[in-house]
Order: sequence, then structure tokens, then C-alpha cells
Amino acid sequence: MRYQRFAKNPSESEMIRDYLDNLFAFPWKKKSEESLDIAYAAQVLDEDHYGLTKVKERILECLAVKAMKKDAVSPILCLVGPPGTGKTSIARSVARALGRSYVRICLGGVNDEAEIRGHRRTYVASMPGRIVKAFCQAKTNNPLVLLDEIDKIGKDYKGDPSAALLEVLDPEQNKHFSDHYMEIPINLSHAMFWCTANSLESIPLPLRDRIEIIQLSGYTDNEKFHIAKEFLWKKQKNANGLTNSQITITDKAIRMIIARYTREAGVRDLERKLILLCQKAAKSIATGEKDKVRISERNLKEYLGKEVHTIRMANKRAQVGIVRGLAWTAVGGETLEVEVGIMPGNGKLLLTGKLGDVMKESAQIALTYVRSQTAKLVKDSYYAEHDIHIHVPEGAVPKDGPSAGVTMATALYSAVTGWKVRADIAMTGEISLRGSVLAIGGLKEKMLAAKAAGIAQVFIPKDNESDLAEFSEDILEGITVTTVSSVKEIWKQSIETASGEA
Repeated sequence: MRYQRFAKNPSESEMIRDYLDNLFAFPWKKKSEESLDIAYAAQVLDEDHYGLTKVKERILECLAVKAMKKDAVSPILCLVGPPGTGKTSIARSVARALGRSYVRICLGGVNDEAEIRGHRRTYVASMPGRIVKAFCQAKTNNPLVLLDEIDKIGKDYKGDPSAALLEVLDPEQNKHFSDHYMEIPINLSHAMFWCTANSLESIPLPLRDRIEIIQLSGYTDNEKFHIAKEFLWKKQKNANGLTNSQITITDKAIRMIIARYTREAGVRDLERKLILLCQKAAKSIATGEKDKVRISERNLKEYLGKEVHTIRMANKRAQVGIVRGLAWTAVGGETLEVEVGIMPGNGKLLLTGKLGDVMKESAQIALTYVRSQTAKLVKDSYYAEHDIHIHVPEGAVPKDGPSAGVTMATALYSAVTGWKVRADIAMTGEISLRGSVLAIGGLKEKMLAAKAAGIAQVFIPKDNESDLAEFSEDILEGITVTTVSSVKEIWKQSIETASGEA
């Protein structure tokens, strides 16, 4: 009736018509038939993803509960990990296995609450929020909704979108979700909500309390190799119109791409390199230059150019004041060499290498501890008469975190005493003023970096010993892992003295 009454007013009638269109487009009672065959779900996950054993196991456990009790509340899972590790594609695979519609909502840069709850129908161009739009797009009221990049959601004077998501992700509240545009309570409880994030730090605590965290760490080189060979290479050959008779690639070439042309925790850049190979091969075949292309480690440079990355291998000889540390980055693990130089001066501590505040504090703590342990080895005025310079290459790359504490302490102890540090070792751990080695994060990525650099022995905190049980055999192969609870334990095994004791 109201629409008929305002038919002569174009702007008013258009607003009412848009509202009615959205109202009828929402799938109030349309539900897709769900398949809860756990064996089939496991098969789909294995078909689409290599490895990720613990992640798949947790997902199957959640699906098994749904199979046992269909009205069970689905947990809101949040897949957290570096870019390119398969977070989004896992959600898509689960939706395929369940027979549910899949819809993705990208939250990166969203800083307006109305994007989630919708705009009020008080002005022209008002529209429903992204949640309602997603259900309209899925055309069912029980889709798998992926809230992508939830850690990159913004906040400004227009409201806090993360606060609006609290109602969406709370099973007790989302049965009566309120969208400002629709102005009718909407039942979202039939849907399955998943989230993805690269980091937990930027997710607000109230929102983090609503979700269950599943960590995805970086892939090992062996896992990348199998992913490239069994998934990515076949995918890109088909995408670029190539057959097995037209293009082949050797295993050594794939491993060389992984080691020399990519440096990442995931496989996104690796896939780009494979796309480039397929495109160059397609050009050669299309122009009649070649009938068949075979890519090996010998001709790889012809297609990809010079090697992009070189791995900084372990030093060949023991040196004074130089120690290899291990660091976590968003694209995987790295080895960091901490260098300490001592020169005549007036007791200054100089820190270079673009270090963050936490890393600077670790250097101060390490120096304090080393001074307490070398009181009998150097004269009382030693530290007042010398300047200490700590440098962490590469100088242009920002670095922060507490896990370099033991590395700095060992390098300082070596530089002060003049005793050499073994070249084939690496270490990680936070240090306390009493010399205790405290737990750190990102151990898997750090171990992978140590293995790639040819490190023979790695010192890790005793509190991280339980993490080793979750690692596959290929990560620890060829590396001796020593757990320590104090820096002195590291010194005894890593520093070469005239008497053989640190």
C-alpha cells in the first residue's frame, strides 16, 4: 500500500522497492541439504591440501559432532597463519565437502559499522550490511561464511565494525541478528562462520574470545615440493592449455625454485613462478619455436632469470663475538647473525641494525647479565673504559622481539672474554636478568631456517621442548636440538676456551 501511495514520487518509491527486493531476496527458509559424511570430508581435504594434519583433524572433529547431533552449535573457527598457507582454500573445501554454499566476506580495511549492520533507511543509497548481502548471494540460510582478514578490520568515528561482529559470532545472539536496513530479526544460527587472520595481535580481545584459534604454520621445503608437484603444477598446466607431452619439469628444478627463487611461509609466490614457466613455455610452443619444453635445474635461469635468494649458510670457522640467532618473520623463519665489537671508550652501548624497542631491551638485559658473569675474568674498570657495539645485519630490515636475548648474551660473552663461538650452532630464547632462558614462539619456522642454513646444533628453551613432538621427522632431520634452561648451559657447549670450559 505504501509503495502504491508513493508511486508518483520516484525517489521515495525507489527506496521502498529496493527494500522489498532485498527483503524477498533474503533466503529466509531456503536451506541446502547438508552432507555429514566424515570419510568423504576427509577425502576432499586430502585431495585439495597436502599436509596440515592437525588442522584437518580438528576440522573433522567439529564435523563429527555435527554428524552425531545435527542441532549442535558449530564452533567459530579462526585459521591463523602466514599468507599463502591455504586458509581460504580450506574453508572452500569444507563447504564443498558439506554441500553447503560458500561465501567470502573480505573485512580488510572495513572501518564502518554500517558495513556489517547495514545503513538505516533514512537517506538515499542506504543498503543492507555485508552479512545480509552474503546470505542473499549464497541463496541459502545455512552457508559457510568466511570472514576473511578479520585481523585487518579498522575502526574510526563511524563506529567499530569488530563490535558489530560480536553479535554475528555469538551463537546465543545471532539467532536474532539486527540489521539496521532490514529492521527484522534475522536468524543466522544455521550458518557456519569461519574466520582467517595473519596475526592474532590485532584482533580485539572481545572478538578473540568468541572464536577458536587454529594455527597454520609455514610449510617445510619438502611440503612445498609435494604441493607444487601434486597440486600447483597440474593446476597451472591445465590453466595455460598445456599437456603432459608439451611441458615437463624435473623434481630438482622444483626444489631449486623453492630454495633459490622464493622465500615465503606459504606457496603463493611459488605458484606465480610456475605460472611464469607455463606462460613462457606456451609462447615457445604457440610461435612454433619449440614442440616440447623440458624444464630442469640446468635451464631454469633461461626462464626465471638469475637467482633471487641466496641462503646465508653457517660460517665455516669459529669467530669471536659472532653468533647465529633464529628469528620468526611473516614469511617464515630467518637466521640472524649478531655481531659484537669492543673498542676503547667510556662505557657506551651502541645498537645498530634497525632494532625495535623489545630487542634493545634484550641487549641491555644481556649486557647486565654478562657483566655479572665476567667480574672475575676482566678488571673492574673494563666496562667503563670500553664501548660495546652490537650490530644485527641486514641493517635496513626492521627487527624486534625478545628471542634474540640468548644470542646477544653469547656474542657479548665471547667478545669480552676473547673466546671463539662455534660456527655450526644457532640459538633462540628470551633471557632474564638471572640468565634464565624463557620460552619463545615460532619455533617451527626457526628450525626450518636453521636447517636451510646447514646448522648442526640448535639451542632452544627447555619450556619449548613440548613443541618438538608436533614436528615432522624431516624438520629435525640432521639437526641436534638441545634444550636449555640457562645461558650458562649454552656457553659450555658453544664457546671454545683454552681450558675447554666456558
